[in-house]
Amino acid sequence: MQVKDFKIDLKSSIPYHVQVEKYLRDLIRIKEYASGESFLPKEDSLAKRFGISRNTVRQAIDKLVQEGLVERKRGVGSKVVAQNISTRLDQWISFTKEMRDKGIEVVEYSVKVGFILPEERIAKALNLSNDAEVCCMERVRGAKDAKYLFSISYFHPRIGLTGKENFYQPLYEMLEKEFNVIVAISKEKLKAVAAPIEISKALGIKKGDPVLKRERVVLDQGDRPVEYNVVYYATDYFSYDIDIRREL
Repeated sequence: MQVKDFKIDLKSSIPYHVQVEKYLRDLIRIKEYASGESFLPKEDSLAKRFGISRNTVRQAIDKLVQEGLVERKRGVGSKVVAQNISTRLDQWISFTKEMRDKGIEVVEYSVKVGFILPEERIAKALNLSNDAEVCCMERVRGAKDAKYLFSISYFHPRIGLTGKENFYQPLYEMLEKEFNVIVAISKEKLKAVAAPIEISKALGIKKGDPVLKRERVVLDQGDRPVEYNVVYYATDYFSYDIDIRREL
């Protein structure tokens, strides 16, 4: 049943407040509310709509407030607490490990692997000729309730990837264990861009919505290029932090 079609099941043994709580959990995943920009429907309007007491609705909302999912603004209403994922620029940690450290289970929404002839900028980044085929991986990753990023990786043929590897495991751990490739340096560029149509579709956002674009060339211990990587982050969920020390 869709959120908009929700009705209290008067014959169910499940308490009314628990049914409303389930409804609210589904409601706060809708983008209109998930960003924290819009207030949830007021308690009295929900009570009238479902034919139950306002105290029952309040009990359901209280549960989400206690879990830190929703906050109350006195005299205004309730809204979602924006769940922004903050990561650091001065530390190199795999996305999977970083999310696990934050208690977030990583979901691989899609992984596509194939071989292509690289564009000039990709060939140049990997120090290859334009006619050298490279292994290309596209994937969409996030958590259960949201898609956080869309990434495209192009790998140097020297690695020996076949495309049949298990790309659902942490990438750099796999390269080290199976191909003895140890990555050491990441040269990166960051900028804010408007999401093109293919990125908006992949992340479930609107075309033109702001996304953070991260380009990097990953080098091994011998300063040889291993990967050229482009990642688009949904800014509703992701931000970068960095500490800068002033030179005296």
